[in-house]
Amino acid sequence: MSDATTLSPVVPKPSHVPDTAVYDFDMFRDPAFLADPHGRILDLVRTAPGVFWTPRNGGHWMLLSHAANFKAARDIDSFSSEFVSRSQMEAMRAKLPPGTPRVPQPVPINLDPPDHTKYRAPLQRAFSPTAMLALKEDIRTLANQLIDKVKGRGRCDFMVDIAEPLPVQIFLKMLGLPLERQNEYRALVREHLSNPEPDPKMVMMSLLRITAMMRETFLARREKPQNDLISLLWQSQIDGTPTTLEDMENYGVVLFIAGLDTVMNGMGFGVRHLAQDLDLQRELRANPKMIPEAAEELLRRYTFTVPPRRVAKDLVFEGVPMKEGERAMLFLPAADLDPNEFAGSDRFDLKREKKAHIAFNAGVHRCLGSHLARVELQTLYEQMLSRLPEFRLDPQHPPRFHGGHVIGVDTLTLVWDV
Repeated sequence: MSDATTLSPVVPKPSHVPDTAVYDFDMFRDPAFLADPHGRILDLVRTAPGVFWTPRNGGHWMLLSHAANFKAARDIDSFSSEFVSRSQMEAMRAKLPPGTPRVPQPVPINLDPPDHTKYRAPLQRAFSPTAMLALKEDIRTLANQLIDKVKGRGRCDFMVDIAEPLPVQIFLKMLGLPLERQNEYRALVREHLSNPEPDPKMVMMSLLRITAMMRETFLARREKPQNDLISLLWQSQIDGTPTTLEDMENYGVVLFIAGLDTVMNGMGFGVRHLAQDLDLQRELRANPKMIPEAAEELLRRYTFTVPPRRVAKDLVFEGVPMKEGERAMLFLPAADLDPNEFAGSDRFDLKREKKAHIAFNAGVHRCLGSHLARVELQTLYEQMLSRLPEFRLDPQHPPRFHGGHVIGVDTLTLVWDV
């Protein structure tokens, strides 16, 4: 992996892209972005076009404005989630040596309707608000264990000690995968998400490694179902047809990648904000019923996912010509900082009237795990504020961040008085 502060090479501008639509931004390596992600995003919102083409990472579109993101997220005919088209995938499969294992396709996230609809249906019940609320006490118990383990130290690396193990262990237990392999799983997910220019062959090899890791558990649950998501999926039907091993592998890769990475980054940004705003900590400690409101405003202020899309046809979008096959990033963190949508978008406002963010995306691909994420975030904030004294950032060890498709916090050192 190249040094994080070394920008990717510049590629030539396609002839159809107007000069006014070009803005130089590297979503993986921009130094200001890696130093302070949302500070840099606020700068982009002020200075860059609402939709622009960047010459970095192979050249692609960035959708900044709230209007552009909301519109593109719902326009599945123009912005496809089938990032590698079926014809490309079949052509690549045909070139693989005989005996090569079947490459899974992440479903339903990398499908468009109607296929997306039928593959998402079996997951809807498992991730319903009622089902997720039933996990709250397990989440609270684990959060308390992790917090109590560091409480006497007067300091911790929040990401290592709490933010990573909490959602990862909850999700592995929910899925039915062995907890003892969590470090191995996380390393593979980090590698998969850190590739700036998705080489289809590398993506395929990464997906094969993920399914190889999960196959033993898949087969075991088919023979002996347990109370977990893998067993539930085996007992489901897809459009009236019993689930196959191919289906399980397709589901497995997307659940594995999404479940083991995203929520911890929301936790990192939220707790970082609390550590910088002691007045807010005091307000929420005095009135914990406001924590759900605070969690929503933290999600808006520090949105962290950047879903990729493939331009499915030639079109003019928000006044800009795009060509079929180009890549477009739904830069949701910028959408939720758009001052045209949120007055004083740079401010955390606990009493904000208009707070309907799109941190979980919009349209048919709205995040399936949003209910779980909300329960985990609210429970974490409740327990941090009730069990720890006022916590602050350690000035000797400033936070470190990463960019990419999931913006995140790598290290977050907290200190408090013991």
